[in-house]
Amino acid sequence: MFTQFKNIDTAFSHIKRFSLFLIVACLLISLFAIYKGFTMVDRAQQKVYILANGKVLEAAVGERKDNIAVEIRDHVKMFHHYFFSLDPDEKVIQANITSALNLADESAKRAYDNLKEKGYFNNLISANISQEISVDSTLVDLGEYPYAFKCYATQRLIRATSTVRRKLVTTGTLRNVSRSDNNPHGFLIQRWQTLDNHDEPLNP
Repeated sequence: MFTQFKNIDTAFSHIKRFSLFLIVACLLISLFAIYKGFTMVDRAQQKVYILANGKVLEAAVGERKDNIAVEIRDHVKMFHHYFFSLDPDEKVIQANITSALNLADESAKRAYDNLKEKGYFNNLISANISQEISVDSTLVDLGEYPYAFKCYATQRLIRATSTVRRKLVTTGTLRNVSRSDNNPHGFLIQRWQTLDNHDEPLNP
């Protein structure tokens, strides 16, 4: 009889240990499954699929800080494109200037008002002058906020009989604002000013 009780006690002990092992194993498997699930969801959220011309393209999602210099340079380029790409048409000039002023503060508005007061835009219209600009480079300082920039660009004033090339250097700072359709990068140019703007002869 005592042997039977001993066997029952030993069997119960084995079952107890096995049950504890099974519970711990289930917990470990559950935790691992939860961890892998969160990892897969996070990895999936880092990928965006875009449908373009009937083709599915994969785009990676990154933190803004990883691309902030690229975004700043493109923001500065867009602003200068809108402000200086002008045709001898009042509606085109107004539309471009409005788009430029959405990307900058009152310093750009003052520059526009000064040019308008001097008759610059009326001269473009009356003389049938088209103005184009290409940004050569933009230096950005991310070491201090608001971020400082210096933009080097080339303007071309196209007349019926000649083309004038003009070097342009501007500077300013940028602060963060909310993104919108009118300001997709979420920056606002501040204290914008022209450092240099002189004519250069075209290469023969």
